Amino acid sequence: MLIFKHIFAFMKMQTPSALRLLFPSLLWEVETSRKEIFLTFDDGPHPEITPKVLNILAQFKAKASFFCVGENIAKYPSIYQRLKSEHHATGNHSYNHLNGWKTKNSDYFENVEKCEKLTNSSLFRPPYGKIKPSQIAFLKKDYRIVMWSALSYDFDKTVKPQQCLRTAIKNTHRGTIMVFHDSEKAAENMLYALPRYLEHFSNLGYLFKKLEAGM
Repeated sequence: MLIFKHIFAFMKMQTPSALRLLFPSLLWEVETSRKEIFLTFDDGPHPEITPKVLNILAQFKAKASFFCVGENIAKYPSIYQRLKSEHHATGNHSYNHLNGWKTKNSDYFENVEKCEKLTNSSLFRPPYGKIKPSQIAFLKKDYRIVMWSALSYDFDKTVKPQQCLRTAIKNTHRGTIMVFHDSEKAAENMLYALPRYLEHFSNLGYLFKKLEAGM
């Protein structure tokens, strides 16, 4: 467990290849020969920010995957239904955005199951990317556990919007699973970077796809 935490501490803009080798059952990126990018958004839905994200995605005919916090779905069901009606993928991000390292397994699993009753999704992303090997072993029986190959760092208050955009572009390639956040904390950076990111890669011929459980 200590080694696991130590390795995760070094997860920066891109995921270390050693970590992917240690946990191959997790989805880190999508193997594809096509120009495809897999945008993901964590921590929503949010009543103001998520609709802005959806409007931007629609401009570029982009699909994405939203890993939703259960209590936010309960608060804003109409926003969640809009995600579904516009044919984006939705995934489980636990009901209360729990840190797996700090949560007893039984409580963690109960919280994930509570969220699943709202999402009805077999995609799961652990909040903060922090999940114990024992939690992986249990959850992977019912969920495709999705990590990422690159972070935009939109949530980091020390990162300026222009830097967020540069980071996202620099670390994107075919099959990248990129993380943004539809949250208040990330809004300034994300809303600056997202349309410019989409425009940049659209001009290069990329398509933006949602994740599927079978990937």
